[in-house]
Amino acid sequence: MNPKIEELWNKAANVTAAYPSGRNNSWQTQVNFMNTFAELVILECSYLADQAHYKAIGGKTAGGYIREQFGVVQ
Repeated sequence: MNPKIEELWNKAANVTAAYPSGRNNSWQTQVNFMNTFAELVILECSYLADQAHYKAIGGKTAGGYIREQFGVVQ
């Protein structure tokens, strides 16, 4: 697995208490994990876009625009 993806995966698992061993693996825990992982990926992509100094519609940075479209704020 890509090291950055693995880092985000582990971070999402730690935040949501989702364990690969099957402990605390309720449906809600899995849903929370998937949502958290997706948000972390979006945040990482948007911050990379900001660092690249791209500009999007309305004078916002590309990263800000991406976060806004997905409703992810940190």
